[in-house]
Amino acid sequence: MSETRIAILEDGRLVELFVELPENERMVGDIYLGRVVNVVRGMRAAFIDIGQQQDAFLHFSDIGETLKEYGAFLDLESSVDEQVRQNRRPVPREGQEILVQIIKEPISKKGSRITTEISLAGRFMVLVPHSDMVGVSKKIPSHNERRRLKQIANRIRPKGFGLIIRTVADGKSEEMLRNDLQNLLKTWQQIEKKLKTVRPPSLVYKDLEMASSVIRDLFTADFARVVTDSPKQYKQITKYLNEFTPLLSKKVELYKEKTPLFDYYGIEQEIEKSLSRKVWTKSGGYILFDHTEALVAIDVNSGKFMGRKGHDENSLKINLEACREIARQLRLRDIGGIIVIDFIDMIDPANRKILYDEFQKELRKDRAQTNISPISEFGLIEMTRERIRPSLMFTYSEPCPVCNGTGRVASKSTILTKIERHIKRICASTNERSMTLVINPDIADFLTRGLRSKIRRLMWKYWVKIDVQEDEGIALDEFRFISKKSGKEIKVM
Repeated sequence: MSETRIAILEDGRLVELFVELPENERMVGDIYLGRVVNVVRGMRAAFIDIGQQQDAFLHFSDIGETLKEYGAFLDLESSVDEQVRQNRRPVPREGQEILVQIIKEPISKKGSRITTEISLAGRFMVLVPHSDMVGVSKKIPSHNERRRLKQIANRIRPKGFGLIIRTVADGKSEEMLRNDLQNLLKTWQQIEKKLKTVRPPSLVYKDLEMASSVIRDLFTADFARVVTDSPKQYKQITKYLNEFTPLLSKKVELYKEKTPLFDYYGIEQEIEKSLSRKVWTKSGGYILFDHTEALVAIDVNSGKFMGRKGHDENSLKINLEACREIARQLRLRDIGGIIVIDFIDMIDPANRKILYDEFQKELRKDRAQTNISPISEFGLIEMTRERIRPSLMFTYSEPCPVCNGTGRVASKSTILTKIERHIKRICASTNERSMTLVINPDIADFLTRGLRSKIRRLMWKYWVKIDVQEDEGIALDEFRFISKKSGKEIKVM
């Protein structure tokens, strides 16, 4: 029932949040055997049925030469259109069976974005079937180390496979890299075996669940520690790290306190702020975030700031604070696509350059690819940020049923999670075990539907007695708990 959340803190501040809801599991990295349902050459794209609600989107630029290899493997070599090519890439035909991998999650009404260039990520390397490439991460600072790793990769690379050595392989032995490679080869053999028995649309490989994938892709010696409140996750993470990097497993801690983990570290409050339209800066300025179908508009305002210097100096101070916070919020909210930022106007070109340079410096901390334009004469910055999954706002909300989708409200799953966290806080800080939950009728129906209803499962999980009381005057995302003993509202921090 519960969602999984992973927070990354830098200098005690929340900078990234990964959320996986029970009904929306992570999909990036999953491999499917699909079927081509439509080829739109005007868009240079094909739409593939992989068994999801919307057909997946395959742009011709994401079609590699390996399409022919997989076609031969599936006895479908004649189904590739050899006459029509875009940039010398084979173009699939309608009805063709095709092996694809998800590279971007479905967003709003758009299906997943996929590629035919399959790859399997390990701890130290990425295995690329039907390729002969060898690459080493440029983020490894030492030229000699990159050369050493490339030599190892050339020695251990099996015929018909490419290898990309990851940043975390820096300083690792050949034996450790060989072990990682063997695990990846076993996974690929399992995929090949499954391909012989399934028909499209079928899932043929499920990548690691979110927590394990974040540990695999992000956790390095630069991190001070990993803290989890789940004994199951603790065992999985330590087992994985003991296999590949035993020293890092000592940095994993199991949190056992009664206070919820995210409350203890002040993360819950930061998440609530990240879902707000308005964010305040230190000096009293504020930033507004507005999402539209086409882009995200960000507006910087002076707010309560009362500067004693000239207009340009005051504006520069507010803008610099805002650009640092905007860079953090882009990561935290996971905002992607086209972004337009309206900073406070500054006359002096030197001040504009200071702001632009500072914003670029802050964006370098972002793992997502960004592209930023110079500040215009109107104080606008246009930029793009790589989009891999839905933004935090879209994850936690759904179209408003009253205004027919022109606005958004908290999703039912989000409200359920908030209710569960509130119950957890009540159990941790009070002796209350019998209570009434007052909620909107729509949410009441969502919680009480079925024999194994969501509210029953919460009662069993936390060993509490909860009666549900509907209140038509309460907002969709509001609720309160009333004590059966005192008749008063149970208030917790």
